[in-house]
Amino acid sequence: MSSLPLFHRVSGKPVLVLGEGVAADAKRRLAERAGAELLSDAREAVEAGVRIAFVALEDPALAEATAARLREAGMLVNVVDMPELCDFTTPSVLDRDPVQIAIGTDGASAGLAKHLRLRLETILPAGLGRLAQALGVSRDAIRARWPDAIERRRMLDAALEEGGPLDPMNGAGPDEVARWLTSDLAERPRASRIELAVKPDPDELTMRQLQLLGAADTILHEATVPGTILGRARADAARYPLDAAPRDDRPGLTLVLRLG
Repeated sequence: MSSLPLFHRVSGKPVLVLGEGVAADAKRRLAERAGAELLSDAREAVEAGVRIAFVALEDPALAEATAARLREAGMLVNVVDMPELCDFTTPSVLDRDPVQIAIGTDGASAGLAKHLRLRLETILPAGLGRLAQALGVSRDAIRARWPDAIERRRMLDAALEEGGPLDPMNGAGPDEVARWLTSDLAERPRASRIELAVKPDPDELTMRQLQLLGAADTILHEATVPGTILGRARADAARYPLDAAPRDDRPGLTLVLRLG
């Protein structure tokens, strides 16, 4: 990845937006939707300790000089239509509050990001946020039922997967979460091991292989498996070269990756 995707909380905090016109107004609306307090004076922003700034000035030289001054003052700066001057870019956002899906192209094409979002808008249920809210409210109850973190993640994966009782594509909400928590759940084996033969090109991974990489708790891999393949696994999955693999069975799902 050329950029680190993050969600930055600005609710109740000041954000600087410099400029007038359509582009500046769009940045103001974006910051306001996130609950920010808008400032339009650079000096005031510096004194207030602002950390996020948008620059939407028509004069490229003035925009570049302004961005440099704001950056020296400790701000992260976005310069409209000048991605080479940006510390961060703004994605196209699909909003199912509190679920947010941000699509970015690192400034390469805002149009492409927008059309990807529009496609997803037609696929994802409008009530997806209700499921997220219900899971958040039930966090303590979920932890009480499955105190072990790996077991808890395994049961959540089983509930949220395609066809599961909390399948997000089926419009699950608070009632389904409550029924799931009080139901008699079929137990899966505590440890399982699957071997996968993968191609070196990540674009050749099958949907099933991507799903397994996203669910695995432990990755054992040949030294020749490239990082671009390992990068498709969960960020918190443990990774070991095969010649340094733990001797004991790891809890949860273990994937053994070989080139083939």
